[in-house]
Amino acid sequence: MKAIVQTAYGSPDVFELRDIEKPLVDDDGVLVRVRAASVNALDWHLMRGTPSIIRLTTGLRRPKSPVPGVDVAGHVESVGRNVKRLQPGDEVFGMRSGAFAEYVCGKESNFVPKPERLTFEQAAAIPVAAETALQGLRDKGQIQPGQKVLINGASGGVGTFAVQVAKSFGADVTGVCSPRNVDMVRSIGADRVIDYTREDFTRDGQHYDLIFDVAWSHPLSDCRRLLNPNGTLVLAGQSSREKPSVLPFLLTPVGSRLLGRKQFTFIAKHSNADLLAVNELVDAGKVTPVIDRSFPLREVPEAIRYLGEGHPRAKVVISVS
Repeated sequence: MKAIVQTAYGSPDVFELRDIEKPLVDDDGVLVRVRAASVNALDWHLMRGTPSIIRLTTGLRRPKSPVPGVDVAGHVESVGRNVKRLQPGDEVFGMRSGAFAEYVCGKESNFVPKPERLTFEQAAAIPVAAETALQGLRDKGQIQPGQKVLINGASGGVGTFAVQVAKSFGADVTGVCSPRNVDMVRSIGADRVIDYTREDFTRDGQHYDLIFDVAWSHPLSDCRRLLNPNGTLVLAGQSSREKPSVLPFLLTPVGSRLLGRKQFTFIAKHSNADLLAVNELVDAGKVTPVIDRSFPLREVPEAIRYLGEGHPRAKVVISVS
């Protein structure tokens, strides 16, 4: 099969399209014929091996898992004898390392049925971004109906899901984004949209019950000032694409205890139940993935460069045909 292979850390030039062995299916395995995948900030960080401490688990000199990508959608090709819920021919999506390839093999828990109303590209856009939005708002933020919620970075992959998920909980949502994305963010449900080139949301006098920050564009102290009593600040993902650091994950809980403010820094963990919860929101018409651009498998290096060096609108997907 054809797959994108990474043999070193560095720039997008470390990726090559190669012919490799098709994965073997064990008794608990599910082999998926990949129809689409999507690109995440995670792929950018793993490409570079930054922050360096992650290499303790991903590989010191080169990635232990040479095929990148985690978001995937496609058809079930075959299943092991212990698999009960899925069968060949099923359309599925989910999370499994090695997604930038013609086939990927995982466990039954890695995949859920694809919503019929979505294309494979739309389904592949969901897993990491939507689970981050759902877990950040529901679990960390404890979002409630009627709350005033601000999404900083509302036009990105996670942000577009966050706006829609927050609205599904009955929140009053303010989105912060660039000028070219104002109309798009409003179209997916934001009650108020702030163009950050014209207005600084930390200085407009508004206060919020929950701030969900994907952009990390302002000091934590500025964001904390905007919280209502008992308000919550949730920071999702890495602090900087260019200079990622683990310090926020260490210091944010300390600051929360010292300052008496609820603030969390987190990276989403895959949950089969959460993907099913997103499925319900999709089926109800409350969440629809937003896609910026689609690249063919051979152009994964260009797709990741586009993500890392630019400001893509919502999700960047990989079409595998």
